[in-house]
Amino acid sequence: MLNVAWIAPELNRSDLLSAETALPPNDLIYRPHCPYTDRVSSRTENRSSAGSSRSDHVIDIVKNLIASGELRAGDRLPVEKELAARWGVSRGSLREAVRSLAALGVLETRQGDGTYVTQLDPGSLLRPLEFWADLQQVSQSAELLAVRRVLETESAGLAAVRLTEEELARLDDVLTGIEEGMATGRLDPETFIDTDAEFHRTIAAASGNGALAALIDSLMTRTLRGRLWRAITERASVDEAHAEHRAILAALRTRDAEHARVRMAAHLLGVEVFAAAHPTDGLDPARPGPGST
Repeated sequence: MLNVAWIAPELNRSDLLSAETALPPNDLIYRPHCPYTDRVSSRTENRSSAGSSRSDHVIDIVKNLIASGELRAGDRLPVEKELAARWGVSRGSLREAVRSLAALGVLETRQGDGTYVTQLDPGSLLRPLEFWADLQQVSQSAELLAVRRVLETESAGLAAVRLTEEELARLDDVLTGIEEGMATGRLDPETFIDTDAEFHRTIAAASGNGALAALIDSLMTRTLRGRLWRAITERASVDEAHAEHRAILAALRTRDAEHARVRMAAHLLGVEVFAAAHPTDGLDPARPGPGST
C-alpha cells in the first residue's frame, strides 16, 4: 500500500484526514522532510510558475515518487478525490495524467478497484519504442538495423556465458524447424520471420539483462522483419542467413563471449549493408516477394 509519510509526516492518518480540507494542497504534498522532497518541491514549483500543464505536473509527481521508491510496483493509489486535493489539481487533470501514465505502462486502472502502479517491467514500458520503429520509412531501415546490431552483438556476448543447456536445445530446435522448411521447399516468409525472431529473442532473453532484451524486442517489429526478409531473398541468401544462424549457435556453445559477438555482428551487418545500399528498393513489405501470393 502507498506510504502516507510523503504526504504529511508529522500527522498520523486520522489527523491527516480531518485536516485535509483545512490545509492548502501544496502543504499536504511538499512539506519537506528529506532532501528528496525538497528537490521535488523546487522542481514542481518552478514548473507551476512556468505555466506548465497540471497533468504534466501530476505525471512528474508520480514519476518522482516511483524513482525514489516511495511508490512501488503493485502499490494502489489513493482515490481520485483525495489525490486531486493533495496535489492541487482538478480531477480532470488527474484523469488525463492517469490515462497518459496508463498508456505508457506505468499505471493501470482496474474497474471498481482503483488505480495501481504496474509491475514496471521493461517490456511494457518500452512498448512505445516498437510503435515508433514501425512508423519509420523504408529509407530509415538501415538506421534501425544498425541500432539492432549494436544491441544484439552485446546480448550474444552476455548470453554465451549464461545460456542454459535447455535454452541451447531450444535454439537448435528453432533452426531445425527452418532446415525442415528449406528441405521441403515450404519455407514461407511468415514462418521464416517468426522462427528468426524466436531465435534472436531467445538469445536476448538469455543475456540476463531485461532492459537490453526489451529494447531488442521493441526493434524487432513485424514491419522491420518483413524488410529483413526482402533483403535476404533479394540477395538469394536464405541459405547463407541460416548458415550464419548455425555459426552463432556454435559460438554460443563454446561459451566464448567474443566469438559470439563477432558472429552476431557479422550476421546482422550483411542485411544492414544491403538496406543502406537499397534504401527504397526491395524492402517494401507490401510488395509480393518470392513465393508469395
